[in-house]
Amino acid sequence: QVQLVESGGGLVQAGGSLRLSCAASGRSISSYAVDWFRQAPGKEREFVASISRSGGSTNYADSVKGRFTISRDNAKNTVYLQMNSLKPEDTAVYYCAADGRRWGVSAGTQGRREYDSWGQGTQVTVSS
Repeated sequence: QVQLVESGGGLVQAGGSLRLSCAASGRSISSYAVDWFRQAPGKEREFVASISRSGGSTNYADSVKGRFTISRDNAKNTVYLQMNSLKPEDTAVYYCAADGRRWGVSAGTQGRREYDSWGQGTQVTVSS
């Protein structure tokens, strides 16, 4: 079973940037498609971005398209989420999740229990 640890969150002003990392251990991240989710206080967890096992395909929620970029470095066993032009509404705890049964990207509708592993989350706060 792969273990995931997110990092890179913090406090940033609107318009700023952050890069989140999702570091894997226990198994090679190359065996998993990986998605990012976020959950704001009082709201449901929502899909943010997805990347295929090879990194050749990506998918994004409409709310972050053009501002966020998901990528992966399988040699470093890490998946990244580059977040630019951040807005206060991006404030949330961000989670990465790994799915060993999927090769491609998620449409964003996959249930929480369909993932093999989740990280503990990293807080992103965007001030106005």
